[in-house]
Amino acid sequence: MGSHTDSTDPHATGPSATAPHTTGPGPAGGLPAPATRAGREGLDALLARPGKALIALDFDGTLAPIVPDPEQARAHPDAVPALAALAPKVAAIAVVTGRPPGVAVRNGGFAGVPGLEHLVVLGHYGAERWDAVTGTVTAPAPHPGVAAARAELPGLLDRVGAWRGTWIEEKGRAVAVHTRRARDPQAAFEALREPLTGLATRHGLIVEPGRMVLELRPPGMDKGVALTEYAREIGAESVLYAGDDLGDLPAYAAVDKLRSDGTPGVLVCSGSDEVPELRDRADLVVAGPAGVVSLLRALAHRTR
Repeated sequence: MGSHTDSTDPHATGPSATAPHTTGPGPAGGLPAPATRAGREGLDALLARPGKALIALDFDGTLAPIVPDPEQARAHPDAVPALAALAPKVAAIAVVTGRPPGVAVRNGGFAGVPGLEHLVVLGHYGAERWDAVTGTVTAPAPHPGVAAARAELPGLLDRVGAWRGTWIEEKGRAVAVHTRRARDPQAAFEALREPLTGLATRHGLIVEPGRMVLELRPPGMDKGVALTEYAREIGAESVLYAGDDLGDLPAYAAVDKLRSDGTPGVLVCSGSDEVPELRDRADLVVAGPAGVVSLLRALAHRTR
């Protein structure tokens, strides 16, 4: 498969693409039809050889609804059954998340589930990995800049005047500042972008923006790098990636690159008006985690 852009296709992907809309049920099996040619080719390849397909998904906003307190986020109640029904039929399922893998495993309920023996969680944007086969996490040494930045954050929030309603989330290899509880979440988010970027730079970190959250983390890994490396590791011949946030854009770019190199792929957006940048690049937009679950079920049905 070559480049996915086709000037004759009104739904072709690319900078001038027409944004796909939330897609309803498609042909037999309840599968929705991707709005782009590249997405349709990716889905066809996945269905033709499911045993060579990689299904990769973000966690928050994709498998789990967004909630005010991320510690309370839990996978959609039907997510694990849908994953367990699909997993034995594909090459692998990977949850690619900015969270520590142990937190995603706990909040997702992924451990010890029959059918999910070969699921992996690529946590901290791929810096850490949990493997269901062994139940263990592999990880490099933590970056010292994270602890240094964390120590400065309370004072920075106070100086900026953004401490009221914002809160700091400890993520082990990263630290995040949430603004969703602020009186004006978007204004607080924008006010913190520059000072947090300066803080991150001083300590050798980068800032990853999300849905009313700014995360300070080490450079060198992102969801795109994690997805590409894992797809190559397992020899995936097709890739489906589903996400909902700005942090998923590198994974979208990775699927674009895989497609240009001959590996078909499908880009799924767990629909959100908060992140039009993702929605407008997707081949297929579904209605949040419930829509993702429906898609997983339909794939499991069609790949019998």
